[in-house]
Amino acid sequence: MAQRFGGKFSPDGTGPDETPAERGAFRGATVDPVGARSNLLFLPPVVLAFTSITGGATTLVAGLLGAALLTLGAWLLRDGLRAEAAYNARKVARRPGFPRKIAAAVLAGVGVALAAWRNEPGIIAPVLYAAAAGGLHLAAFGFDPLRDKGMEGIDTFQQNRVARAVDEAEKHLAAMSDAVRRAQDRQIEQRVERFQAEVRELLRTVEEDPRDLTAARKYMGVYLMGARDASVKFADIYSRTQDAGARSDYMMLLTDLEESFNAKKRKLLLDDNSDLTVEIEVLRDRLQREGIRLK
Repeated sequence: MAQRFGGKFSPDGTGPDETPAERGAFRGATVDPVGARSNLLFLPPVVLAFTSITGGATTLVAGLLGAALLTLGAWLLRDGLRAEAAYNARKVARRPGFPRKIAAAVLAGVGVALAAWRNEPGIIAPVLYAAAAGGLHLAAFGFDPLRDKGMEGIDTFQQNRVARAVDEAEKHLAAMSDAVRRAQDRQIEQRVERFQAEVRELLRTVEEDPRDLTAARKYMGVYLMGARDASVKFADIYSRTQDAGARSDYMMLLTDLEESFNAKKRKLLLDDNSDLTVEIEVLRDRLQREGIRLK
């Protein structure tokens, strides 16, 4: 028997559908900030090392030392780009403890100076090459963030506690990712990534208001530790037996955990909104006592 079409846009529609849309598998996914430009910086030290082999002892040592410094600079640059991306992704963040991008530029300049000295012994030419290489490096990749962001009015002691708790939570999430890779199931990996995106939203909420740490500590510690242990157990079992029941149970566990973290995040945001409302009302009362009437 035919069924009449209906919906929220139909004349007799019952209103918008309240069923929440399913979250995408790649929700919260980010692009690795380490791009082709930074990866290409590993090529010059290889060329420098090979071209130094045919020279004398001095040329060989200078070339190998320059190649080592260029490699170290390229490696520091990768970490610096990732640290900068993490800094830009957060509303509240400290500046990196070590300026990796600036250090990478310095190492690139020194490495190029050694490579230049190998062919033109002296001072002026290597220094000029070093200055040019360091300047071009900074022009291409920029400086490290040199200031804290969003730290005004935040208790430094509380922020340090939050930073330690977030670092510990990130370690649990990384351990989960390492564990599920052993299962060799792309759908499971995507499901874990979706859960981790939900967890990181809770972490960002706590970072923006360190007062929420006490309420969320169980989620950031005990629950994530349990999720990590469950992921390790699942990966061990599924990689050996391909048990569909274990897979289904693990997926249900992730769904329950995701809903729990989402509910906790919404509660923290609601509490923050309530605190703001109270502060606004207190400020209005104070202004009225001072004879200032707000429209």
